[in-house]
Amino acid sequence: MARQFRIKRVYAEVERGDGLRVLVDRLWPRGISKQKAHIDLWLKDISPSDELRRRVHADPSSWDAFVLDYAHELAREPARSAADELRKHLRKGPVTLLYAARNEEHNNAVALKRLLERH
Repeated sequence: MARQFRIKRVYAEVERGDGLRVLVDRLWPRGISKQKAHIDLWLKDISPSDELRRRVHADPSSWDAFVLDYAHELAREPARSAADELRKHLRKGPVTLLYAARNEEHNNAVALKRLLERH
């Protein structure tokens, strides 16, 4: 069975099966200490640009356009190298992509997981 990336809110309880816990947001999540978050790796470079993030938060109906534009950002450095790093970690074991957004269906970790698994 092929390994897949997992996604989880950074505020959710840490579980044994999380594997490598990677924060994929550009900003540190509000109200959680580094100790409580149990983050193994913080990949700011893989997060969407501030402009792109603000656009999708302002207009959630632009989700499909967000995913497409985010894919273009991931194709360029330094995001491309960060994505390659995540794929290498996945070969070693589970990787959980952590995010802080309240919207569990439309956030950068959901889009990132989909884009990483396509390639």
